[in-house]
Amino acid sequence: MIRFARSALVVAVTSGTALAVGCSAAPAERSSGPSAPGSQSAPSTPGGQGSPSTRDAQGSPEPPATGAPAGEPRTLAENLAVPWGIAFLPGGDALVTERDTARLLRVTPGGKVTEVGRIDGVSPSGEGGLLGVAVSPTFADDHRIFVYFSSARDNRIVRYRYDRELADPTVILDGIPRGAIHNGGRLAFGPDGYLYASTGETGNQSLAQALGSMGGKILRMTEDGRPAPGNPFQNVIWSYGHRNVEGLAWDRSGRMYASEFGSSSFDEINLIKKGANYGWPEVEGTGGGPRFTDPIVTWPTSEASPSGLAYADGSLWVGALRGQRLWRVPLNPDGTAGKPVPLFENRYGRLRAVATARDGSLWFGTSNKDGRGSPRRGDDRLLALKP
Repeated sequence: MIRFARSALVVAVTSGTALAVGCSAAPAERSSGPSAPGSQSAPSTPGGQGSPSTRDAQGSPEPPATGAPAGEPRTLAENLAVPWGIAFLPGGDALVTERDTARLLRVTPGGKVTEVGRIDGVSPSGEGGLLGVAVSPTFADDHRIFVYFSSARDNRIVRYRYDRELADPTVILDGIPRGAIHNGGRLAFGPDGYLYASTGETGNQSLAQALGSMGGKILRMTEDGRPAPGNPFQNVIWSYGHRNVEGLAWDRSGRMYASEFGSSSFDEINLIKKGANYGWPEVEGTGGGPRFTDPIVTWPTSEASPSGLAYADGSLWVGALRGQRLWRVPLNPDGTAGKPVPLFENRYGRLRAVATARDGSLWFGTSNKDGRGSPRRGDDRLLALKP
């Protein structure tokens, strides 16, 4: 029964640059590395392997970002631990979540990293932990931010007031199913001003088609966690029949897209419509017939495991975990997709977090310390790319 509560590497790409710039009970985030599915890296400790290499102490000067030739990424920060979500504050700084440490970080465009705080109640295991983050569209007035995380018994969305430090935690929605796999977790405000959240079916396939469960859905709500006006089912559900959605984005026309992990055949990008059924577990990929809505893009699962999703410069940009590349998917005027272009293939490892900054640049992040990757020196890190 649905309940309403009372409450890595990251690269930036400037829009306009032509850059060669996620079943059954099987894990959604498929491995190409040596670690066993479901394993995870140990949480970081301040000053240890997982803490930012840039100085974040009180009064420390902002470090210069490492320079790079034109067209090449430059390093902003190193030794992060599974950066999962990115959301931008009005001034251009980013809030970044770390899945396994439960840390919320603030990262400036110049590369200074500070720890905002550790989110209470996070219970990281498997694919769960501190996941999505979103900033209120009226942050300048209300100073509200939102996080999606796995507790010991569920996934939930918590609202904070952020003014130099975190305060007034309020659970706005709880009871979202959680599991060792398929926890969804993306948070984003749509152009309509409402908060959207993606969820997974936790490996229990039947949840995706059950309108009495929030598992395997895209949710739409007010900042208090109530169903947003116009929702199709008189609850927080906006669309259903999803396996595990970890990416949400909107184009200039206000059309909504989601990236979704397939099982063994096809990963997907879907054009999301109010009340639509996207077919899982009855269908994977295209061919669902009139009952289901087909994806606009599919890939073999070896080429994607799509997580973060953003819109910039007329295209969708998708971080691929198993595929270890960034996909650029050009959009046609009617919202259909052109031919996807793979970028940075096998160059940075597993890519997860993707977000468009307020200046139009694109940030994306690695996830090489999530237990399924092969960490390299300095992973996980934040990078930026200038034209």
